[in-house]
Amino acid sequence: MSSAVETGTWQLDPARSTVGVRHKTMWGMVTVKGNFTGLAGGGEVGPDGSASGSITLDAASLDTKNAKRDTHLRSADFFDADRHPELTFAVGSATTGDDKTVEVAGQLTARGISRPQTFTAHLTEASADAVTLAAEFTVDREQFSMGWNQLGMMRGHTTVTASLRFVRATS
Repeated sequence: MSSAVETGTWQLDPARSTVGVRHKTMWGMVTVKGNFTGLAGGGEVGPDGSASGSITLDAASLDTKNAKRDTHLRSADFFDADRHPELTFAVGSATTGDDKTVEVAGQLTARGISRPQTFTAHLTEASADAVTLAAEFTVDREQFSMGWNQLGMMRGHTTVTASLRFVRATS
């Protein structure tokens, strides 16, 4: 596997990509996990190796395997999916390192609020036709007006995990 990603336009392969979240609740005794099933995105890699693009998540597609909790997460207490149906991450820069790491900087937008977000991704596949990046980072949900915390049950940051597979876009 080469660590160089080829120049061109790339499209997210939602069937082979995942974005999940996990957060400790019940005073740290229980970890709630969920996955977004509605994903879209793409990007471009320039001749100089620079990259730009975006990933969009359907806020209402978060599935934690608990219908009552999912309904609450879609409500105004959390994602407010009726008023803000999408979460986006817009890549401002992505710099590939020698060790198959990619330093990513961009803007995360949730509930109409944008905040800078940086993280290190790992290039797990890079061929002429497909690129896969894996990443894990934390988000302070209070920065996005998701401060609901009944009885202090939810403390700390939410962890986001992603495995994003991109395929070369066809003209």
